Amino acid sequence: MYNNLGQKINLEKVKEAALLLKDIVLKTPLMHNKNLSTLFGTTISFKREDLQQVRSYKIRGAYNKICSLTEAQLKKGVVCASAGNHAQGVAFSCLHKKVKGVIFMPIPTPKQKIEQVKMFGGDFIEIKLIGDTFDDASAKALLYCEEHEMSFVHPFDDLKVVEGQATIALELLAQSKKKIDYIFLPVGGGGLSAGVSSVFKELSPQTKIIGVEPVGAASMSVSIKNKKNTKLETIDKFVDGASVQRVGDLNFEICRQNLTEMACVDTGKVCQVILDLYNKDAIVVEPAGALSVAVLEKYKDEIKGKNVVCLISGSNNDITRTEEIKERALLYRGLKHYFIVRFPQRAGALREFVVNVLGVDDDITHFEYSKKHNRNLAPAVVGIELKNANDLQALKQRMIEQNFYGEYLNDKPDLFQFLV
Repeated sequence: MYNNLGQKINLEKVKEAALLLKDIVLKTPLMHNKNLSTLFGTTISFKREDLQQVRSYKIRGAYNKICSLTEAQLKKGVVCASAGNHAQGVAFSCLHKKVKGVIFMPIPTPKQKIEQVKMFGGDFIEIKLIGDTFDDASAKALLYCEEHEMSFVHPFDDLKVVEGQATIALELLAQSKKKIDYIFLPVGGGGLSAGVSSVFKELSPQTKIIGVEPVGAASMSVSIKNKKNTKLETIDKFVDGASVQRVGDLNFEICRQNLTEMACVDTGKVCQVILDLYNKDAIVVEPAGALSVAVLEKYKDEIKGKNVVCLISGSNNDITRTEEIKERALLYRGLKHYFIVRFPQRAGALREFVVNVLGVDDDITHFEYSKKHNRNLAPAVVGIELKNANDLQALKQRMIEQNFYGEYLNDKPDLFQFLV
């Protein structure tokens, strides 16, 4: 299991990492999910890495890496860059090992994750919020690391980190009573997928290993397609735990060889899965943690009758994002629509719109209107939630017939971005 850098993911080293971590990390359960198993006619289990102390698998790689440093290196301290989960793993490790840590995080990192980092690291860590993306924070972290002669703990592109993440695979294979036919893994920088796939290729080569990315940050998919590690110019940062512009060089080579294939899912589908897991199974997941479940619909024919594992990578979800998650889920399902509606500037116009245009089950959820001129018609931005996605065309037709129709905004991204 070599990559182009000449490094090897060695099974014995993974076993050593497992011994090192046995009193630090939880042996997270492999839990059967009845709802999804029934829905897809198969056996679906969740590997619950969201139940770790830091609520993600990242502690495995961070702790394994920090423990590999010399006493002289530990005395100078460590630096990391992270969108949140790796930072918590590093912070926990710094407090446990009594090592100074400086943690760089993107400015848009959810507040909940920042507070968790502070809690896990205590007085041993310092947080610096830099840039808009993980890649921005990482660039600054590397400069700081060089200037202060500290050790960098990479969130994914590091042999020791990958070996730590790979310990999940050893647990999985020991926990599963049957051979695993499919395993679905979320992919960000590729450390998790590189580690887990390396172990499976050696110990369970018949298992199909599917990597899953958000459509808006498909850096591994693009790189494998291009046959070289490729940096994306822009990414959608909503799935913050799996949104990087460039995957690790180490991980790219391993994933290119080991993964059966890559798959991408819409963020709206991810949001719907977050809501479904909470409402049906009382499981709280972050967007990246929902990727492995969100992709199942694409494989519904393949996985029927199979033994399937979805790795739930984390549960660090900020409750303040709930409304946005609901909105994106409704948009994905075709139940939320925005229009510019042209209202006649006279009394009773809004009532006419409600009575003559809206369906019985339609609901106005957004309304922006301001009378600023003396024209006969004045525009309003109106958000309407439908009970059935098939009602959209009839709604549009009634708007046109009653002379209210202005523009449909859902398919105009330049305008729509200001609403969602």
